[in-house]
Amino acid sequence: MSLQNEAARAPNLTGRRIRRGILLILALAALIVANGVLVRQNASSETKSWAVEQAIPLVTVVKPAVSKAGNALTLPGNLQAYYTAPIYARVPGYIRTWTKDIGAHVRKGEVLAEIDTPEVDQQIEQARADLANTEAAHKQSQSTAERWGNLLKIGAVSKQDAEEKTSDLDVKSALVKSSQANLERLLTMKTFAHIVAPFDGVVTERTVDIGTLVNAGAGSAGSSLFTIADTHKMRVYVRVPQNYSAQIRDHLKAVLTLPEYPGESFPAELVSTSGAISNQSNTLLVQLEADNASGKLKTGEYAQVAFQLPNGTQNLSIPVSALLFRADGLHVATVDEKNRVVMKSIKIATDLGTTVDVNSGLSVSDNVIDNPPDSLQSGDAVRITASANGP
Repeated sequence: MSLQNEAARAPNLTGRRIRRGILLILALAALIVANGVLVRQNASSETKSWAVEQAIPLVTVVKPAVSKAGNALTLPGNLQAYYTAPIYARVPGYIRTWTKDIGAHVRKGEVLAEIDTPEVDQQIEQARADLANTEAAHKQSQSTAERWGNLLKIGAVSKQDAEEKTSDLDVKSALVKSSQANLERLLTMKTFAHIVAPFDGVVTERTVDIGTLVNAGAGSAGSSLFTIADTHKMRVYVRVPQNYSAQIRDHLKAVLTLPEYPGESFPAELVSTSGAISNQSNTLLVQLEADNASGKLKTGEYAQVAFQLPNGTQNLSIPVSALLFRADGLHVATVDEKNRVVMKSIKIATDLGTTVDVNSGLSVSDNVIDNPPDSLQSGDAVRITASANGP
């Protein structure tokens, strides 16, 4: 019986084992499928997160730096001679000779050139003849008036006839004075045949040569014969932006630097201003004076003029690449603590080429976006990749 019972239980045990194996396999397969679904869901979620993150602009920020110029304001200036005089001919003629060329130092009254004046010479001769004629007529009229005056005393002529002779004498006297004045005028003009320097200075231009025909009031081709410049001092003209005009004061000190003298500077002092802001450039024209005893400063040249402004506000310096030009003015894009864009309107004090000095709209703690996309708007989210200490 026991053998029969064991024989009967054996198939049942085998069936149960098979069913357990199948269930285990199914459970394992279900677990694998469930794990695959979870993995795909996580991957999809990560992909979406990555795509959203990649859509946020990547930006670099810089910190505004305190301007290295401090309260100094550096602007371009133009140098001019203290006095400049173009010299024109006062009489027509031909250049006989010239004695001073460009670069020559001359003294006041020194002859620069001489003009042959044949027409003026002829007019002088005619004026002398006219004077001699009027003097002879005056002498005859005077003698006649004296005779008629004596005849009037004895009643030999009428008073009216005597007065007519006296009136004729007055006319002849006036003609003599007129002829004398005309002769003196021509003789004075003759003195202008000598072209002389009006003051001590340097000849900066000569436009004539021997034989050149000149006319009164103009040189050859309508230009001056010479130009004389007094360069013992130089006038320096600078246009100061309106933002700084309130800080411009008389006797304000400045320093000039010139490209041809690297490492060397020349002191200057402000002497006057135009007192008006230009409508075209929104600047104030100021005039400085600089001593030129060394002769190194030249009229017409360019210089950098550095003012040390009193009580100036501290400017901040940022790269030009951070600027955004919008319809409502100049802006920069900054990033707040939540990595959101904040647009700020600024005003530029000085454009230094690669950087600009800003005098309003920014603070030292701002994170300014360098090379911002043109599409950037306030409130946009950004990702910061790097920062710098400033330009």
